[in-house]
Amino acid sequence: CSYFPRPRSYLTSTMTDRFDCYYCRDNLHGKKYVKKDEKHVCTKCFEKLCANTCAECKRPIGADSKELHHKNRYWHEDCFRCAKCYKPLASEPFSARDDGKIMCGKCGSREDGNRCQGCYKVVMPGAKSVEYKNKMWHEECFTCFECKQPIRTQSFLTKGDDMYCVPCHDKKFAKKCFHCKQPITSGGISYQDQPWHSECFVCHTCRKPLAGARFTSHENNIYCVDCYKTDVAKKCHGCKNPITGFGHGTNVVNYEGYSWHEYCFNCKKCSLSLANKRFVINAELVYCPDCAKKL
Repeated sequence: CSYFPRPRSYLTSTMTDRFDCYYCRDNLHGKKYVKKDEKHVCTKCFEKLCANTCAECKRPIGADSKELHHKNRYWHEDCFRCAKCYKPLASEPFSARDDGKIMCGKCGSREDGNRCQGCYKVVMPGAKSVEYKNKMWHEECFTCFECKQPIRTQSFLTKGDDMYCVPCHDKKFAKKCFHCKQPITSGGISYQDQPWHSECFVCHTCRKPLAGARFTSHENNIYCVDCYKTDVAKKCHGCKNPITGFGHGTNVVNYEGYSWHEYCFNCKKCSLSLANKRFVINAELVYCPDCAKKL
């Protein structure tokens, strides 16, 4: 609330030129007057023609009265009171209601506490209602922001100031599993920057859960170590074991459709390692150039 006293009134007694009221032309020498918009007005004309009307008592706010105003409405200081408890509010916190009533902070809080946050109507005693964070709603007004259905006794989640039923919240905000495309409501696993349900992150072949276990991927599918060795990995042409890339044997030599562990790519006769060296293939066997000459 802003407090503005009336424009200053004073007596004049020394002026010798004519000094009249702007409206009634009455001589103002030696009389009390008000300066309004650069015009000199006697107190009688001021109250009749210029004074603001008190929003409470509907009477003019005279030159000698203290005036309070709020949002283009005016009051006598003594009329500016709480509409509920009638407490003077000239120097107190207050709130202006939608119906124009002025209330002290205590009465305003009490009034707000019983007003539905959905329809802004009063929640009558005994009516079905929902209370959340010291605010109140009619039961039918406490609805999901997305589907607009009443939440009633269901669980709900919030996003900012909005309430959501669990299905709508999960659909709108929860991460979607990379495998099944359904929302991940709790837990989950991240692999290659993609979220997964724990129950979806399983071996493509045996369906064994892979959370916390060693695994590898092949053509967008994931496999446990055993299934990868058995069903996916190429077999070394030398030792006939799978080339898995796990631990020893990571490097691979490929030639004409055959694959070898690097440590298996040796001369069949002298066992010389031929990785990154010249070699000769004879009857699907690998030889160094010297041993090949002796065949």
